Amino acid sequence: MVLNEITYFQILGKPLIMYVGLITLFFLLLTVAIAVMNKKGIYKINPVWHPSVAKIAVALAIIHGFLGVFAYF
Repeated sequence: MVLNEITYFQILGKPLIMYVGLITLFFLLLTVAIAVMNKKGIYKINPVWHPSVAKIAVALAIIHGFLGVFAYF
């Protein structure tokens, strides 16, 4: 199956799905960090970045989910 090959494509000995998951986690944490830093006044980041980063995180999460689910079909 093509999706199975894509999902488990090896990069530095680890499957692609792992890297997509890690990048997704990074963007989710970045989204939270932007909101927290702006709310607490720790560091002022333009609020326009928050929804943009969140959209990237959601898109990556959907890709990660599809890779995980469709690897078994």
